[in-house]
Amino acid sequence: MLVRDFIEDALYNPNYGYFSKEATILTAPGEENEGFDFNGFKDSAQFESAVANRYVECGSVTETEGPGRQIWHTPTELFKPWYGQAIAQCLVSEYLLKYFPYEDFKIYELGAGNGTLALNILDYLRTHFPEVYDRTLYTIIEISAPLACAQRERLRRAGHTKRTVNVHHRSIFAWTRTEPAPCYVLATEVVDNFAHDVVRYDVRTLEPFQGEVAIDDAGEFIPYYTRITDPLIASLLSLRRRLNHHPALPWYLRTSPLRSIYASLPFAPNLSPPEYIPTRLLSFLRVLRAHFPLHRLLLTDFSSLPDAVPGANAPVVQTSVRGTMVPCKTVFVQQGYFDILFPTAFEPLRDMYELILEQSPTMEMDLEDDLTHARVSPLTSSSSSLSLGTHFFSPSNRRSPIDGIASASGLSVGERRSSVYSHAEFLETYGALGKTRLRNGENPMVAFYQNVKVLF
Repeated sequence: MLVRDFIEDALYNPNYGYFSKEATILTAPGEENEGFDFNGFKDSAQFESAVANRYVECGSVTETEGPGRQIWHTPTELFKPWYGQAIAQCLVSEYLLKYFPYEDFKIYELGAGNGTLALNILDYLRTHFPEVYDRTLYTIIEISAPLACAQRERLRRAGHTKRTVNVHHRSIFAWTRTEPAPCYVLATEVVDNFAHDVVRYDVRTLEPFQGEVAIDDAGEFIPYYTRITDPLIASLLSLRRRLNHHPALPWYLRTSPLRSIYASLPFAPNLSPPEYIPTRLLSFLRVLRAHFPLHRLLLTDFSSLPDAVPGANAPVVQTSVRGTMVPCKTVFVQQGYFDILFPTAFEPLRDMYELILEQSPTMEMDLEDDLTHARVSPLTSSSSSLSLGTHFFSPSNRRSPIDGIASASGLSVGERRSSVYSHAEFLETYGALGKTRLRNGENPMVAFYQNVKVLF
């Protein structure tokens, strides 16, 4: 199978997948909308000690052999309700500026976990913006059946009825409903677990080859490489050439003379080091274009990760064994026991996102043309006639401008290009920082997660 199919199976198989088996999200102490008492901690060391104790309380340390219960934390849970309220403030500010009172406040959240972010946003709107809350329609798209049930129950207990919030148990890639109205799509720490494909390049010609994996008679995983035949891989490579985004090649393969010298060395490999490409992320952007034509995306995730497997844009493959996180050196591990998470290259993602939403589905090159372009050297300039001039910065098919209404950037509504922010920049703009400040002046909500960025 393709590498992305192997990763999706390892993470999401309903019988033995990682997220169907042992994975659990850490919850902060206190009631539904409470959390850590940040103002009561002396410094970051004391706060981190409290987080470690919370891991023990949640059962991350076990006496069983091998990987046990997998618990990880998110900013939403660690800094509840203040992190969720920062996101709520960001969204409601945009909504009040652009659409209130003429449109409902529609929010779609992907992979809502324990439902904490939805709860924090809805509680914040109900308390501080009751007139907006009355027009709020919050939809959760959740791939996990147990989590979907837990989210429904938790939000119901908090008094948020079906008139305000609905939970759909399905994958975003299987979403078929079209939302014609303006809406906001939330993806917080979701795309890091989107499956990637692997490509390697011929060291002489730079022709790309797609990675696949087989299983031998002993049950071992055997990776191998073939010419590009998968349409999604071909589309991504073609799209990347249109944007003039070069592959992550080592320096000695970037010019023809150096490639020739390298290829002639004794025992030199005939393929470049592996590069992991975000094919499922491309599928996600196509879903947004097809079913949420007037959306605004708020996406936050890791921009870099330590202890990754070898390769460019490579994932971290890890599991917790009796309370200790153990990283691996390959993605081809026993399914269900290991988390596989990828960094996100935010600036290339922003460019790809804008170009995808600019196009109608019929404007994309057909499969045959995609495959042809995918086999061309990735360092040559694109032969596509597509112009990336001023029209690129004002997508015509993404969100039609509304006469007389301007966005915060001064452009007509719908024409504002997405921007990338650091985690700290986003929270310093929208967060109630006094609520998470420690007694010595440190603020872990801002200082932590320095390897996280926000696309909005």
